[in-house]
Amino acid sequence: MLDFLGLQRNQLSGPVPSAIFNMSRLRMLYMASNNLTGPVPGSNGSLSLPMLQVISLSQNYFTGPIPSGLASCKNIRIISLSQNFFTGPVPAWLGELPFLSGLLAGGNELVGQIPRVLGNLTMLTRLDLSFCKLNGEIPIELSKLRQLNILELSSNGLTGSFPTFLGNLTSLTAIGLALNLLTGSVPATLGNMRSLQLLDLGSNRFQGELGFLDGLSNCRELRLINLQVNDFSGGLPDYTGNLSKKLVSFDATGNKLTGGIPSTISNLSGVSSLILMNNQLSQSIPESITTMENLERIDISGNSFVGPIPARIGMLKRLVQLFLYNNKFSGSIPDGLGNLTLLEYISLSYNNLSSHVPASLFLLNNLVELNLSHNSLTGALPFDLGHMKQINKIDLSNNNLVGSLPDSFGQLRMLTYLSLSHNSFQNSIPYSFRNLISLGTLDLSSNNFSGTIPKYLTNLTYLTSLNLSFNELQGSIPDEGVFRNITLQSLIGNFGLCGAPRLGFLPCLDNSHSVNNGHLLKFLLPSFALTLPAIAICLYLLIRRNSLKQGEVTPAADGVHPVSHRLVSYHEVARATENFNEDNLLGVGSFGKVFKGQMDDGLVVAIKVLNMQFEQAVRSFDAECQVLRMARHRNLIRILNTCSNLDFRALLLQYMPNGSLETHLHTENSEPPGFIKRLDIMLGVSEAMEYLHHHHCQVVLHRDLKPSNVLFDEDMTAHVADFGIAKLLGDDNSMFSASMPGTIGYMPPGTHLVRPCLSNSFAKKLATITLVG
Repeated sequence: MLDFLGLQRNQLSGPVPSAIFNMSRLRMLYMASNNLTGPVPGSNGSLSLPMLQVISLSQNYFTGPIPSGLASCKNIRIISLSQNFFTGPVPAWLGELPFLSGLLAGGNELVGQIPRVLGNLTMLTRLDLSFCKLNGEIPIELSKLRQLNILELSSNGLTGSFPTFLGNLTSLTAIGLALNLLTGSVPATLGNMRSLQLLDLGSNRFQGELGFLDGLSNCRELRLINLQVNDFSGGLPDYTGNLSKKLVSFDATGNKLTGGIPSTISNLSGVSSLILMNNQLSQSIPESITTMENLERIDISGNSFVGPIPARIGMLKRLVQLFLYNNKFSGSIPDGLGNLTLLEYISLSYNNLSSHVPASLFLLNNLVELNLSHNSLTGALPFDLGHMKQINKIDLSNNNLVGSLPDSFGQLRMLTYLSLSHNSFQNSIPYSFRNLISLGTLDLSSNNFSGTIPKYLTNLTYLTSLNLSFNELQGSIPDEGVFRNITLQSLIGNFGLCGAPRLGFLPCLDNSHSVNNGHLLKFLLPSFALTLPAIAICLYLLIRRNSLKQGEVTPAADGVHPVSHRLVSYHEVARATENFNEDNLLGVGSFGKVFKGQMDDGLVVAIKVLNMQFEQAVRSFDAECQVLRMARHRNLIRILNTCSNLDFRALLLQYMPNGSLETHLHTENSEPPGFIKRLDIMLGVSEAMEYLHHHHCQVVLHRDLKPSNVLFDEDMTAHVADFGIAKLLGDDNSMFSASMPGTIGYMPPGTHLVRPCLSNSFAKKLATITLVG
């Protein structure tokens, strides 16, 4: 007769034939790791298996209750039902099986409490009811299981305090109580279990200090301690270093531990995984930690550690994962990290590191993730990045990195995530990026990249997230690939871009004529090059003669600052005004505000920021640009540059440190100018008006001349400002009518005139009346 049936690890499916459970001589039945379904025969009755000692049905799809027919199998030693879909309570009749040594029913849908009668199983060496839906307290009757080696009750809903009786079960080698609702402190009596190898108390509500670690120093076979996600408090005691030399993993993540890491931690020479993340630990890392030669993973992120990263960290030759993010580390990144050839994960983000990025980091050919973001790292990236053949993610964002991007980025074929945002990288996006065929996310925002958007980005089929905002890119926006679904937020802040009308950008100019007629340039350019110097000399002499005659200031004599000949980005304006800080506010007008700002090259300017919520603000911006772009007179304010895009417009004007005429006339603590100075001011303003009416390329009517729009430079020279509602007259200026814009109480010069033909003397008189009125 058959006494052994082994059908495990096959592809058997469907229900189990009931005949199998009627073989009276069968002692061992193994059917684990198949696809068997349905209830087990004998679920509601007896089984004809009087000789059965082992039944293994784990890792199938059985349903229904634990078969009650097993109650008649009085010789049974091992019942293995793990990882099925058995339902109902843990049956009480299990306590009547006198020889039962192994009850393995974890990973089912069992409910209710742990039966107290299980304490009768004095032969039991292994009890596994983990990953079920049990509740209630752990019955004290289990204290009678003196031969118990493994107690696995993790991932249930068990409540109550820590079962102190476990300290009397001196044969225990593994305790699994994780993922329950247990409370209270952990007793020091755990140290009585001299054979203990595994202690898993994670994800409960245990509290108190870690004094029980002192008792655990008696457990010389201890290999794993898991205390994560509880409410333990206090510090890591010095006697932590007295734990077993065989300890491999120590995890106290997510508690309320304070203080630092004791230097005695280095005594735990066998530890490969040290995890203390998300606590309240502080102080600096002891240098002794670098002698733990078996360390493979260090995770102390989410604390408040200070000081430098240990310089000798390069001695940890087996290190694979280094997570130090979300702390307060300062100083430099040790060069020795480049010696850790097994490193796969490095995260030093959200610290205060301020060095260059060591070139040796980019020589680690096993590196999978590198995250150095949110520090104060400086300098340029090394030229050669091609050694990181396995790299999947690089995040260097929010630092102070500069320079061009190395072409060797293109060799990182496995790269799926690259963020270099919020740095000061410049020049064009490398052509080698076309080789990043696995790239899914690319963030280059808030830098100084220039040139056009590379069209090859449309060919990166996995690229779904692209951010190029707040750079100095220009030219057309592609309309294929990732750009089909791109949003304005990913392109905003690049004033030179065009196309993509759905996002509100202006259409690109058609340069087909220049392409079709390009061959003409071959003949025209040489002639133009020969005549240009002569034309320039003639124009210079004419302008100089006219400016000397009329009292104008020529561009050469005007001291044009270099800021007038370069592009000014939104970010430079924001930096100059300290993010538009009200402390830098010079004045508020109808359509915007004026701030004092210092540009990146050190020049102090007045920045007029238009409020784009007003439709008139755009017209005001255009009016000032039209008037001041060609105006050159010592008594007119100069526009130095502009910053303009769809959502932001600003004028960069000469800074007038001595305020306005309004201030000098009407401020209590200000001494009004004397007669001679007033006369000088009136003459200066009238000359400016005469220039605008008679000597500008177009007749300009200011229409809002008043003391608050007359500003003084460092020499108290008067400058007429604010041409936001000015009017330019074209060729047909024989008749002119307008409403009365401007400020109530002041007559806008020229608006009442039928013809704007003012004599010099009348212009001066009118300016004088306006100034004193």
